Amino acid sequence: MKLILLGAPGAGKGTQADILCKELDIPTISTGNILRAAIKNGTPTGMKAKAFMDEGKLVPDDVIIGIITERVAEEDCANGYILDGVPRTIAQAEAMEKAGIVFDAVVSIEISDEVIMERMSGRRVCEHCGASYHLVAVPPKQEGICDKCGGKLVQRKDDAPETVKARLEVYHKETEPLKDFYAQRGLLKSVENQPTVAETSQVILRALGK
Repeated sequence: MKLILLGAPGAGKGTQADILCKELDIPTISTGNILRAAIKNGTPTGMKAKAFMDEGKLVPDDVIIGIITERVAEEDCANGYILDGVPRTIAQAEAMEKAGIVFDAVVSIEISDEVIMERMSGRRVCEHCGASYHLVAVPPKQEGICDKCGGKLVQRKDDAPETVKARLEVYHKETEPLKDFYAQRGLLKSVENQPTVAETSQVILRALGK
């Protein structure tokens, strides 16, 4: 199954992608993680991306689509994949169609801006492996330490309140129109955010007929 997860920054796409990849036995492709790896390794693409991300702006399409096309061609994507964080614009969606990247379903996690603002303030990520946590909803076993690799958990600059506000504005203007784009193709499945991570996962799996 080839899936896209849509939703505002902080809607829980990364967390749900982790759960779905285990349930469906397909890899999650997070553009954020791929880009952060490139930034950490100091590649030219990474440095270019960093300048945009630091300002809360979107990374240029050609950089994103190139990274995704290479990734979905890898062996572990043969049975499907989950895309988290891309496409972010109609132009990206059209470029992906042209590149032959197709999907079986597009899941949109619906959540209010107020809940997002509250949620993002508690988000922490591992500076080593990129795993995502939340101080209330998905806390690490040991405070400040990643369960997966033992790395240090930090608040990303783009989770700071003023950056979150800017990112939400960009989401509503640039990314939300994708819902109509995929609805017209008969692929959209809108899912209301639930009180717990597990309940949201159940609703998503039901929407996918699992």
